[in-house]
Amino acid sequence: MTDDVEIGQLWIPDSLAAADAKDFLDAVEVSRKVRMQLWGSDDLAYTPLEKLLEMADPYERQIILVARIDGRIIGTVDIALPLADNLDLAEFTLDILPEFQRRGAGRRLLEAAEQLARAEGRTMAMVDTNHPAASLQGDAGGQLVPGSGLGSVPMASREVDFAQRAGYTLQHIEQFSSCALPLDSKLVSELEAEADAANGGRYRIHHWTDRCPEEWLDAVAALENAAGEAVDDDAAGGVEEQLVFDAGMLREAEDAAIAQGRRTVVTAVEHLASGRIVGLTTIGVLAQRQDVVFQDDTTVLQEHRGNKLGLLIKVANMQRLSEQFPDARVIYTWNAPENRYLLTVNKQLGFTTAGVTGLWQKELPARAGTTSSE
Repeated sequence: MTDDVEIGQLWIPDSLAAADAKDFLDAVEVSRKVRMQLWGSDDLAYTPLEKLLEMADPYERQIILVARIDGRIIGTVDIALPLADNLDLAEFTLDILPEFQRRGAGRRLLEAAEQLARAEGRTMAMVDTNHPAASLQGDAGGQLVPGSGLGSVPMASREVDFAQRAGYTLQHIEQFSSCALPLDSKLVSELEAEADAANGGRYRIHHWTDRCPEEWLDAVAALENAAGEAVDDDAAGGVEEQLVFDAGMLREAEDAAIAQGRRTVVTAVEHLASGRIVGLTTIGVLAQRQDVVFQDDTTVLQEHRGNKLGLLIKVANMQRLSEQFPDARVIYTWNAPENRYLLTVNKQLGFTTAGVTGLWQKELPARAGTTSSE
């Protein structure tokens, strides 16, 4: 029954202690409970303060719609509208309390999010579905393969059925993995020796936290731009426009991360003969919860691959992470299934598959009364 469901925009308070913060706290708790049901833990759930800080992200406008029954918030949809690139895109994250699923609230929320996105001039919507490893067992006939042709999601999934009924098409799969921290010291020694033997002393690693040293700013910007020409990332996405980075933009991104309470542990590798930064890996740490961390991008320039630089910098960065943030107990990462090299490196490090994320797209029709000049 959808008649009892009321849809509205969530008020974002100035602080969690404000008198008008209750609805915001309730909405964050809905998302936490959904992740508890899905993954068996709240490792992937925002704390209220983390979510409040994220709402001030300068690179995307964020809006939250909520569904209420008898005044109680029973579902949310986060709407992210990129402001720097992908200006035609709206990304939705939909959560409905388990006991209120299959009652039409999710469809009402998604339709409201699509209407808002169209009003903002967005023409493409993206949603994700998440599937724990235990749900991935079964024959190939029970799996839906994305447009990329790699990976799959279970056809029997409620989320898959919902996305298809809502008119979304599965475009891409990301493999979701986790690894316990700290790494075993014997394993670290073995992997370091393997990487050192492959690169033959031709490279040197560098570390920093939060802010890139001034001397490497331009080199890192050049690496980011070169990496955009060929995907080699831990968190490879579906359809992304690549920004052209410069030193100023990197500093702005660092400032934004710090303002949102995020820490960033970085290891880079320098090619000694050229003095050029040719590889980089980063791990993100949420300041309010340092026991759960996230592997971000790992990039090695094409011409320097084959020297096990990805292994070299990832081992070094995970070691540095444990030194700086000893409370970190687990690290999560997402990988495109076609990125066999990084998946192999992750397996060497001890990552195991936790599940998959399906990325779904839908073209949004233009609003009635609008015209195109093209």
